Amino acid sequence: MSDIELKENLPTENYNAESIQVLEGLEAVRKRPSMYIGDIGERGLHHLVYEVVDNSIDEALAGFCNDIVVVINKDNSITVTDNGRGIPTGMHEKEHRSALEVVLTILHAGGKFNKGSYKVSGGLHGVGVSCVNALSIHLKAEIHREGKIFVQEYSQGKPLYPVKVVGDASDTGTIITFTPDPAIFTLTTVYNYDTLAARLRELAFLNKKVKLTLIDRRIKEGEKDDEGHPITERSQVFYSEDGLKEFVKYLDGNRAKLIENPIHLETDKTGIPIEIAMQYNTDFNENVYSYVNNINTIEGGTHLTGFRRGLTTTLKSYADKAGLLKNAKVDITADDFREGLTAVVSVKVAEPQFEGQTKTKLGNAEVQAAVSQATSTALQNYLEENPKDAKRIVEKVILAATARQAARKARDLVQRKSGMSGVGLPDKLADCSERDPAKCELFIVEGDSAGGTAKEGRNRFFQAVLPLRGKILNVEKAMEHRVFDSETIRNIYTALGVTIGTEEDSKALNLSKLRYHKIIIMADADVDGAHITTLILTFFFRYMVDLIKNGYVYCAAPPLYKVEKKQGNSTPRYCWSDEQKDELVKELGGISSVRIQRYKGLGEMDKVQLAETTMDPENRILKRVYIENAAEADRVFSMLMGDDVPPRREFIEQNAKYANIDA
Repeated sequence: MSDIELKENLPTENYNAESIQVLEGLEAVRKRPSMYIGDIGERGLHHLVYEVVDNSIDEALAGFCNDIVVVINKDNSITVTDNGRGIPTGMHEKEHRSALEVVLTILHAGGKFNKGSYKVSGGLHGVGVSCVNALSIHLKAEIHREGKIFVQEYSQGKPLYPVKVVGDASDTGTIITFTPDPAIFTLTTVYNYDTLAARLRELAFLNKKVKLTLIDRRIKEGEKDDEGHPITERSQVFYSEDGLKEFVKYLDGNRAKLIENPIHLETDKTGIPIEIAMQYNTDFNENVYSYVNNINTIEGGTHLTGFRRGLTTTLKSYADKAGLLKNAKVDITADDFREGLTAVVSVKVAEPQFEGQTKTKLGNAEVQAAVSQATSTALQNYLEENPKDAKRIVEKVILAATARQAARKARDLVQRKSGMSGVGLPDKLADCSERDPAKCELFIVEGDSAGGTAKEGRNRFFQAVLPLRGKILNVEKAMEHRVFDSETIRNIYTALGVTIGTEEDSKALNLSKLRYHKIIIMADADVDGAHITTLILTFFFRYMVDLIKNGYVYCAAPPLYKVEKKQGNSTPRYCWSDEQKDELVKELGGISSVRIQRYKGLGEMDKVQLAETTMDPENRILKRVYIENAAEADRVFSMLMGDDVPPRREFIEQNAKYANIDA
């Protein structure tokens, strides 16, 4: 199958039959890779691994695989091994070549379209492994089946030789080894261990009794473990015996529990396998994550709507019958029943209908009723069997409604200010003259000193600056009305111009009047600056997550060092890491030949230095904030900013990058 596209080098006035270019085989993928894997940065790079692993998971869903191993090799290539049936290698009747070659070189080819092979699958469109092949400088497929070992290799999607038998096999399975093409992934070809670990952990919870192992062989020579023993690799095994029950416990591990154990259901309604686990905690955030065939449906859909409806109607009915709401002095809304709830909803659908091309919102109408009924039945049984837990949950609901009423008053003040089209903007905001949000940037800066320098160094036409006074409130520990009572947070809402909150959803954002499409957090490159950045990101994640989802939130990357030669009038050069600094010092003739300034804060730079290193679009480094794994992001924010100290200390010890902490 081939895709078509317009030749961009032909003038539009000559648009005719010759203007149509046919892209054969996998050329379309190499021409427009972002259409198939999202982007060609770090996310797209990791997406290649997910596509191969998803094929193995589909074998597990079909009942033929229970062991998957992902290896990051020393050269940053990836090897994925499973003990499934192995990709068929026989001659394809229509294509007149091996079925293995067909699967790896033709889009929309695979067993996913034959329901006799797979009842459900995550790789819905059948483009996964062929896209990985197209975007790899080298890919080797080793298949164990029918007592033989079959091998074929490819480069940039093209086979280097026909499928051949290289030995005998006593097992079955597929081994895919691929090296991403640096000509495609120009930003990085280096895999992040933690990113892959988070996805494999998630898959283990979603597919209980399937073992997933991650091995990283990129160990520096001489590296040792905590006990001083040499190590050649690091690894983790992800395995869940209880599935979503363990998932919810993992997500809620840093929160105080309201009920001792998760409420769990697993059923098959009208041919739709449904599994749900939920747990109430003492927080006031709703954290519900939904999946369809292991795909994280971040925009929800009919399965999430069904869950919420079943939860609300059942809890409300039980509370009314038990007389638990008769003393409530506030009106109870549907949102109140979900405050402090952590839940995971997973369904398996044979023919999922996703809205749009992103697989992030399920549209199957029949799923809503099935999930709603399953939720209602399981929850009703739980409440009747656990009346003490039921009472605690309803008391929490009443408390949530009371807090919501207090928050609404504080929110209305923010609402009035932020909806005034520029009137009443924060005093500290230095606005820009441009009024097109797509061209405007807002720098949220730590402290008045750095804010003053940023105001002097900015481009006043399209860059605005909002200095923050002191550290922003830790919203992870604060009730909602305290968040909206915070002057610093009100200033952020007002500066951005977004309107917030409805009676149904107090945190809903209306971005129609958003004044900036680049919101850049600019803090010192030290421990304190990292803490302030995390506080701000926690606020955005909990209260303005739509800004992150739309790609509007960035972190600035100020340099750590200024390096210049001692002799002559050399131009200063800047470094963003110790390794970069060491290389530059060596290049300039050694430590005795240079002057090095370590920037402890933005305030140590003058306006020219700050502008050219951190604010000028031509020279700066911006890191876009995105949510790769919402459930893991929720857990990390809860752990970093919550009350439980030991896991936070352990995380810092494992991930600290700052060796010297100022007294």
